[in-house]
Amino acid sequence: MENPKVQEIVEKQVLTVAKAVEDKIDEEIAALDRLDHDDLEALRERRLQQMKKMAEKRSRWIALGHGEYSEIASEKDFFSVVKASERVVCHFYRENWPCKVMDKHLGILAKQHIETRFVKLHAEKSPFLAERLKIMVLPTLALIKNAKVDDYLVGFDELGGTDEFSTEELEERLAKAQVIFFEGESSINASKSGKQTRSVRQSTNEDSSDSD
Repeated sequence: MENPKVQEIVEKQVLTVAKAVEDKIDEEIAALDRLDHDDLEALRERRLQQMKKMAEKRSRWIALGHGEYSEIASEKDFFSVVKASERVVCHFYRENWPCKVMDKHLGILAKQHIETRFVKLHAEKSPFLAERLKIMVLPTLALIKNAKVDDYLVGFDELGGTDEFSTEELEERLAKAQVIFFEGESSINASKSGKQTRSVRQSTNEDSSDSD
């Protein structure tokens, strides 16, 4: 049988926590009540401007080829692509099974992460770039930010050393390099569960501009 004093202490602690939560809610309600019509209009206008800015950015991304996984025809085109988009994932590939596995995952992520351009380039047909970027193992992903290669993902070593890695594992590695953005739950899982995709970070990252 529980000690009455212990039970009394627990009940008091529960009441204290409940009171603190109630006070916090009351404070938030009071803050909303203090907002006058002009304050609400200003909040609404600011939110509309943010939405408009994001819509314009998405339109520009789509015009640049974001949202799909495409092949770059030549080394010359590579430089045009990386100058046009702030974030680019470039898959240096050849016709083999490991590269086809990478293709599958990148095709999925390109649709989920419209903030980043996803492209592929045949390494054996691009000797200048392959030598300049020291591409020795295929597949290799060059993770490019602001027209400079910031990081590499070489083969599958960082993905468990197997071709059976998941799209989510690749997504997390790209996010770690900050070449794509997502918060918390993988955008792949979010879309599968019918939840709103959170692939673009709802913060200052939305306001970072790409080159025109």
